[in-house]
Amino acid sequence: MLEPVLGSLVREQVLLFIHVHGEGYAREISRHFDASLDSVQKQLKRLKKGSVLVCERKGRTLIYSFNREYPFLNELCRLLGRVSCYLKDTMHTGTQRRRIMQKYRIKRRINVTVKKYG
Repeated sequence: MLEPVLGSLVREQVLLFIHVHGEGYAREISRHFDASLDSVQKQLKRLKKGSVLVCERKGRTLIYSFNREYPFLNELCRLLGRVSCYLKDTMHTGTQRRRIMQKYRIKRRINVTVKKYG
């Protein structure tokens, strides 16, 4: 949905997760979308570096949430809200739901080569 605008499917997933849940940590987000932990961590660091997200340490876990002082937070949340409403509306029809979930869960597996040892 926003991949062409944001430049990364994982970045879109991270932002949507935090928009819907209010906060999140890397492993939780990677499990939710069946994405690699490394790619989620990279996007979280990029968003933090760009001041979109802030993080707070709770024990050994870094919890990420939106930076309330980010100048375009209202516009970003409005856009993410529209996307999440669209996804919720389309989840009710089976075929559209499968297509959307395929895009969000399996896309990263395209063009992956498997090395065989032996």
